[in-house]
Amino acid sequence: MNKKPVRWLICILILCGILLGVGVFSLSVGSAGIPFKKIIPLIFGGRGTTEYSILFDIRLPRIILGLAVGSALSIAGVLLQGMFRNPLVEPYTLGISGGAALGVCLNIVLRLNIIGGILSIPASGFLGAIVVILAVYSLSARKGILKIQGLLLTGVMISFISSSLIMLIMAVSRAEDLHGIIFWIMGSLEEPNLVLIKVIVLISAIGLFISYLFATELNALALGEEEALHLGINTEKTKRLLFILASLLTGCAVSVAGVIGFVGLVVPHFMRMFVGGDHRILLITSALAGGAFLILCDTLARTIISPLELPVGVITGIIGGAIFVYFLSKKQVVLGGKQ
Repeated sequence: MNKKPVRWLICILILCGILLGVGVFSLSVGSAGIPFKKIIPLIFGGRGTTEYSILFDIRLPRIILGLAVGSALSIAGVLLQGMFRNPLVEPYTLGISGGAALGVCLNIVLRLNIIGGILSIPASGFLGAIVVILAVYSLSARKGILKIQGLLLTGVMISFISSSLIMLIMAVSRAEDLHGIIFWIMGSLEEPNLVLIKVIVLISAIGLFISYLFATELNALALGEEEALHLGINTEKTKRLLFILASLLTGCAVSVAGVIGFVGLVVPHFMRMFVGGDHRILLITSALAGGAFLILCDTLARTIISPLELPVGVITGIIGGAIFVYFLSKKQVVLGGKQ
C-alpha cells in the first residue's frame, strides 16, 4: 500500500490546524485584547459593539489578506525555484516587486491617488509590475526560446534599475510623500477596501489551482530540461506559462500589500525540508504555510510596540532570515530534496 497520500493528507491537516490557530491568535491579540472565549459570543450576538467592529472590520480583513498574499508569494516562489532549479530565486528576484514599487512611488509623488482615489495605488503597482514582466520577457526570449539564465540576469538588472530610480524619487520627493513611499515599500496588510481583498483572495485561489495543473511538469523540470523533453514535456511552453503565472501572482500581491520579502524564499525551502520536492504536495503546503507565516508576522508587527505598528516586511525579513540561517546551518538543503 502506498503510504505517500496518507502522509500528505496528515501534513495538510497539520498545516490547516496551524493556520487556524494562528488566525484565532491574531484575532485575539492587539492593542485592544479580546479573549478567545469572547470571540464566539461576539460572532453570534455582538453586532454593533466596539469589540465586534475591531474583530470583523479591522482584524479579520487583515488575516484574510495575509492568507491570500502569503499564499500567492509562496506559490510564486515554488514555481520560480522549480522552473529555474535554483534555491535562491524568489518572486522578487526578477524585478517584479521593483517595478510595482516604482509605479506606486510615481503615483504618490505625482499625487495621482488624489485624482484616482484609493484604488489608484494598487493599480499603479500592478501596472508597474506588468511593465517589468513584459520587459524581462521580451529581453530574454529569443526565437521562441526562453533562456533561463538570461531571464534571471535580466530580472536582477531591472530590479537594480528600479531600486535606483526609487531612491532617486525618494531623494527629491517631499517629506509627506517620502513617509508614504517608505511605509508602502516596507509592506503592510492594512487594506480598507474589501473588494480589493476579495479580488486578491480569488486570484490566489485561482493561482494555486492553475499551478497545481503544472505539478507534473515542475517535477520533470527538476530533473533538467533535457530529461523533461525526453519525458514528453513541452519545456518552452511550460516555462513561459510558469513565468507568467508566477509574475502575475507576485504583481497582484505586491500591488496590494507592498514589498514583503522572504516569504517566497523561506517558506518553499521549509516545506521542501519537511514534505520533499514533489510539487503535488509542495504547492499546497507552501500556500498554507505562507499564509500562516505572514499572518503571524503581521500580528507581531502590530503588537510588538502597540499601539504603534511596524511594517510587516521588517518582521518577515528578521524572523524569516534568522530562522532560515539557523536551519540551513543545521541541515543543508538543495532544490528537490535533502543533501
